[in-house]
Amino acid sequence: MVSSLAVVLASAGAGVGAWALARGGGHELPEISVYSHGELVRVKPYRYCNPLNLNDCDPGTELGELPVDHRNPVQLSVPSAIGKAPWWLTLAYEDGEQSLQVMTGDRLAVTVPTVDPQHGRLFGMAVELPTLVVVDGEEMPASHAEWSVRTVWEQRQPKAAD
Repeated sequence: MVSSLAVVLASAGAGVGAWALARGGGHELPEISVYSHGELVRVKPYRYCNPLNLNDCDPGTELGELPVDHRNPVQLSVPSAIGKAPWWLTLAYEDGEQSLQVMTGDRLAVTVPTVDPQHGRLFGMAVELPTLVVVDGEEMPASHAEWSVRTVWEQRQPKAAD
């Protein structure tokens, strides 16, 4: 428990730094990048809050959308403002399952297959920065920033009749 608490606290500290930097001086909020089969999309935060006050948030933007197919994986990259702290990657699949992968600091990129053998097609993903909150006297991690991407599946053209 102590190590996970330290990870969340380190993330909150990095999140506060990134939040303060972005809020002051007119800097843009950090963006993530997603790429698949020749298409690059930059995504602004869906939600971006002060890690010390989750009610103090910048207005959200729309979800990012990335065209995908069965053959090419998604290459996700985050800037160092996100990557230097622990961050979460949540993957959503067509069977309704969600898979949470905890990434550690210094990880700036990850490759995600568009089809999982057990869960089917990838429907979307979210990069989240955790912070520590107290709920009913218990400490637990919660997301203070989120970048969300919905996958748009390539429509297969029907084969012409011979």
